[in-house]
Amino acid sequence: MIDLHTHTLFSDGELLPAELIQRADNMGHRGIALTDHVDTSNLDFVLPRVRAVVNELNHFHKVRALAGVELTHVPPYLINDLTLQARDMGADIVVVHGETIVEPVLPGTNRAAIEAGVDILAHPGLIAAEDVALAAEKGVTLEISARKGHCLGNGHVAALALAAGAPLAVNTDAHAPSDLIDRAMAEKVALGAGVPPDKLEEIIANSERLLARAGGIEV
Repeated sequence: MIDLHTHTLFSDGELLPAELIQRADNMGHRGIALTDHVDTSNLDFVLPRVRAVVNELNHFHKVRALAGVELTHVPPYLINDLTLQARDMGADIVVVHGETIVEPVLPGTNRAAIEAGVDILAHPGLIAAEDVALAAEKGVTLEISARKGHCLGNGHVAALALAAGAPLAVNTDAHAPSDLIDRAMAEKVALGAGVPPDKLEEIIANSERLLARAGGIEV
């Protein structure tokens, strides 16, 4: 399992980074990204601290941990600048909190994230077909979410992404230990979203490419 969207107590998660990484390692994960919620107010506080612990713990675990962020409820016109700022500060991976149908995310967030070239657009809800086409063109990964509520748009996202050739990844958006899943469950989440069985390896390979690119490693 490669899980590229999780949270620690640096935002609204329950675990210290060290415990989240340890639990992922114990479950046999190959990669995990710590992507706490940030905006202009806390980016410079959260990311350096997650970066430090990831650098330290990657010497002791088999799982490869990445230091990332999830830009959350950020006005669309700020997404590009904050993406660049996060990368300049050492973010391995930038996720944007997409237009999930269960939260009042500003319209235009999906488009702004794709135009900014973020790594993952999380739970993009009822994303427009033209935005999916742009994601395919720019190589922005669209998320199939294992999280309650956010998963309600999975079928729509998967259908449009498969038709347009946009990359997909299954992530947990984990906030608690019980949210973590293994590869078998990730495959079930994808199948439940309407992904054909013969496309599962393609989705897994996309997560592997993201991990390799972000972590500078071979997987």
